[in-house]
Amino acid sequence: MTGVRELLRCLQLVTIAALALALGTCVSRPGLLEQIDTLGTLRVATVNSVSTYYLDADGPTGFEYDLIRDFAQKLGLRFEMIVLPDQQAVLDAIASGHAHIGVGVAVSERRRGRVRFTPPYDEADLEVVYRVYKNKPQTLADLSGDLVLPANTAVADWLRANRPDVAFTVDPQANTEELMDRVASGDLAATIANADIVAMNQRYYPKLRVAFDLEDVHQKTAWAMAGNGDGGVDDTLYNEAIAYLEETKANGRLHILRDRYFGHVKRLGFVGGHEFARQVDNRLHLWEGYFRRAADDYDLDWRLLAAIGYQESHWDKNAVSPTTVRGIMMLTRAAASDMNVTNRRDPAQSIDGGARYFIRMLKRMPEEIDQPDRTWFALAAYNVGYGHVMDARRLLEAQGRDPNLWVNLRDALPWLTQERYIAQTRYGYARGHEAAAYVGNIRAYFDILTWMTNNRTTQEPPALAEEESEGGTEVAESPSISIDSPAF
Repeated sequence: MTGVRELLRCLQLVTIAALALALGTCVSRPGLLEQIDTLGTLRVATVNSVSTYYLDADGPTGFEYDLIRDFAQKLGLRFEMIVLPDQQAVLDAIASGHAHIGVGVAVSERRRGRVRFTPPYDEADLEVVYRVYKNKPQTLADLSGDLVLPANTAVADWLRANRPDVAFTVDPQANTEELMDRVASGDLAATIANADIVAMNQRYYPKLRVAFDLEDVHQKTAWAMAGNGDGGVDDTLYNEAIAYLEETKANGRLHILRDRYFGHVKRLGFVGGHEFARQVDNRLHLWEGYFRRAADDYDLDWRLLAAIGYQESHWDKNAVSPTTVRGIMMLTRAAASDMNVTNRRDPAQSIDGGARYFIRMLKRMPEEIDQPDRTWFALAAYNVGYGHVMDARRLLEAQGRDPNLWVNLRDALPWLTQERYIAQTRYGYARGHEAAAYVGNIRAYFDILTWMTNNRTTQEPPALAEEESEGGTEVAESPSISIDSPAF
């Protein structure tokens, strides 16, 4: 009997062990997405730049910020932005598990050895930039030994792999935008940057020029992720990211975001940017106090009002158009009468009246138009009239396109000059091309003024001026748009 009991006991132990083993093989480790859901926060690594993520007066913004925010909302997750000094640090954060995902990362073969990239969702030319008045380089070979890049970039990886004959220096303390600043000031001969970043910075540095593009080389941008940390590869978050990015391409959301952040950056050109810089030095200080006062009174950004004023009159209080609109804000007689402006040449009255007229347009826009598009719609109405903007919206609706997006309205405004569309409108012909360009220019001026004032040291606002200075209009050669501030 004892032997039988021992045998039964052994069988029980074997059975228990087998069940435990079976249960152990059935219980799998939670997927990465499930782990993040339990944690409650998606950790997102990025760099602080004009093309990815930055803080403005209204809080966090940027192309990549909007993209990842929409993704997190789709998954029902909170997210945390981890801002790092460069993309190498972003890759380190992903590889170490400190971040779940890296956004706005330039793809290179060398980097593929460390992280997994989604299929690229953006592609841009790479441009060699130099300073005007210097000898224009024609080839990379012309720059061998003089080219400076940030450390650990995809461009540097490409040069090492494909152009070992080109000697270049890396600056571990500088990002691409800082290097472009130094090129514009004459401290460096040249650098290489994404074409979008070049276009945005040319507004601030009118002496920055493009020498040439890197032929057949494009900077591809993707999101980067790691495996699950134990040698396996968890696809849950990765697959969701790919599906989301493909969806944003298909439904037009990616195009809308690109237009919102980059669609206006080439509006000024070199001549327009240089002239704007000149007038900032010569005229803005005369009227800044009035712009600030009106902005405070009506809860607006004074730099937006200043941008409107520059587009309208180049801040010339005596400006008169062929159609007799006049003053800094170029008010018509009817608009001036509605705003109780008795003297359109009076800068204080003109700016105050222009601010109130813009507010009127802003408030009249349909509630379903969200910011920032609402502001661009109101600017178009300021230029071409509310009725014509509504006509353009109706034309969009007739074509099945969303009438509440600026990227669509910008397409539709020029239709107001075309006979086949005019018959479908209530208010008839309008110079729609001009209105579309008008908004684009103001967006560019506003961005420049925002950049300038964010770099200005703390100081008292300028006093309200009565008359424009009679001094000369020429300014000393400067590498960047400047104002009277040690920041420049």
